[in-house]
Amino acid sequence: MTAARVRRAVAAAVVTLLALAGCAAPEEAPAGPSEGTIGLLLPEAKTARYETTDRPTFVGVVERRCPTCEVLYANAAQDAANQQQQAESMLARGADVLVLDAVDAVAAVSIVAEAQRLGVPVIAYDRFVDGANYYVSFDNELIGYLMGEALVGAVLDRAEQDPPGEGRRPGVLLVQGSPTDPNAAELAAGAHRALEGEDIDVLAEYDTPDWSPDKATEWVEGQLTQYPGRVDGVFAASDSIAGGAIAAMKAAGLDPVPPTTGQDGELAAVQRIVSGDQYMTVYKATAQQARTAAELAVRVLRGEDPRATAVIDGVPSLLLAPRAVGVDDVQRVVVDGGVHSVDEICTPYYVDACVEAGLLEAAP
Repeated sequence: MTAARVRRAVAAAVVTLLALAGCAAPEEAPAGPSEGTIGLLLPEAKTARYETTDRPTFVGVVERRCPTCEVLYANAAQDAANQQQQAESMLARGADVLVLDAVDAVAAVSIVAEAQRLGVPVIAYDRFVDGANYYVSFDNELIGYLMGEALVGAVLDRAEQDPPGEGRRPGVLLVQGSPTDPNAAELAAGAHRALEGEDIDVLAEYDTPDWSPDKATEWVEGQLTQYPGRVDGVFAASDSIAGGAIAAMKAAGLDPVPPTTGQDGELAAVQRIVSGDQYMTVYKATAQQARTAAELAVRVLRGEDPRATAVIDGVPSLLLAPRAVGVDDVQRVVVDGGVHSVDEICTPYYVDACVEAGLLEAAP
């Protein structure tokens, strides 16, 4: 794909992107010996979705839509410098389009600049990067609001049933995401919007480096010591952070664990929801997101300029809708939606909880 072709693709009139609606475009026959190369750069592997959903879905869609296309793949293991080197390597190997999920959105601006200097368009994936040609993600402030709204409802309901004590309002901890991830700031904004004006005290707030569950555990342990008996709920910005926060609260002897949010719809989080340890998650159709990005990458590679649903800081953007999932939603959203099967969720440790949640029938 020539630089001139790329420039024409970036400047051309927009056309409709079918993939946003989750509809696959008709299969196409191979266009020749080689249509080009697409580079996929993912940020880390601690969050299960990247290797179990995003990568295989993305590669599978490209293989079906463009059988002669090559996909270059790299995972940065949460190292921005490593991701820079991976991007440079892909560009040196002739990548025609980069799909970039940035470790550090600020540092990644240099990746975008170098790619565009070479005439290679960049699709910012999941995390916004200034100057990208496209952005594919979810409405992260809405996700934060859904999580915050659920937390407010759960905390106030419990406070009504079991008042926190004379003169004290319910208190919550906000365990946010990485300070280098712009999505974390949007999630935080949504959470604060949900908490605004509510009869709840924010005891403390923490930006979790690298979205690390271990660091979340350590921080929550410290807050439980600082605010003994006062933590009535936890806003955890991801399911992995929720797992760390819940581990800290269990170790401190909190039973039941105060309502704790999460997002990503990870299998472990769904199991915690079924067992009552985690209050809710926000399911993001990451497979749909990966399909949308793959479809977009192929179309840009072919000289098209698909239509965006929004424009964020000057970048044409495709934003997908998230869904809140509590225990009553697991069957309908998670199981019936093909996210995780009953067999995957209801391993021996969770059988009794699955029966209580209605996912399994009680043994005769």
